[in-house]
Amino acid sequence: MASVVSEAAALIEAAKRAACRQAVAENFQPTFKYVGIGSGSTVAYVVEAIAEKGKSVTSTMKFIPTGSGSTNLIRDAGLTVLQVPDLLAEVGFTPGASKQHIDIYFDGADEVDSELNCIKGGGACLFQEKVVSRLSKKFICVADSRKKADALLTKWAYVPVEVAPAAAELVRQTLVDLGSREPVVRIAGPTYTYAITDNHNYIIDAPFPPLLLNAQADRIDPALGRWTPDALAAKIRAVLGVLEVGIFSGMTGPQAAAEGPAAEGVKPVKVYFGKADGGYETME
Repeated sequence: MASVVSEAAALIEAAKRAACRQAVAENFQPTFKYVGIGSGSTVAYVVEAIAEKGKSVTSTMKFIPTGSGSTNLIRDAGLTVLQVPDLLAEVGFTPGASKQHIDIYFDGADEVDSELNCIKGGGACLFQEKVVSRLSKKFICVADSRKKADALLTKWAYVPVEVAPAAAELVRQTLVDLGSREPVVRIAGPTYTYAITDNHNYIIDAPFPPLLLNAQADRIDPALGRWTPDALAAKIRAVLGVLEVGIFSGMTGPQAAAEGPAAEGVKPVKVYFGKADGGYETME
């Protein structure tokens, strides 16, 4: 039985690597200057594929991480790290100009629906991930096929919400009012203390009924906790004490670019899923 499980796990890892290599092959360009690297475990294979292109390609590039984990991943691969504040200082600021300074952003997801809306934040880096996605021309998502669902919160259980510690209980109570089922402040480690993000905040994990698609906005019912990704993200973000919500929906990077510099594009343009048989599939 153990060998069967290990074989299945090996196939999944092989599939994730294949999906990542294809994502890099189709989307990574040697002319890129800034590349965003996310915090998902699958992204290690993206970094591996990029690093294999050699210093002749990567030495002129800078890689923008979404947290301490991806910072270490980039450094360990011998690539150049550039944190978001340093990126913004380097590119400078022109009022009214595009803020999509990052050529491409690779990251995973905890769940992806049929509209490519995502839940992210299982690794507690959702705020930095959203910042990097917002600054990117396009977001390419890589994941294994178990993360694919018809609707969000079908397989993944909760929406991660990053909150200021002083407001955690206020936010938790408001999430209940919005229809969340027993939201809790995330606990981490053997000492059962509250998990602390890179921003020194707490994470509240808020279960909701399965979300609608954004195309089903006419079926929103707050009394039943029935929301679309866009509507729920907007409601939670408006709560005092909330820094960010782990729902990545709305516009893609290219759509935001067409709308103008004030628009926010954080949804992936394409997802590469590693399949259980060792292959991969895409969705866009």
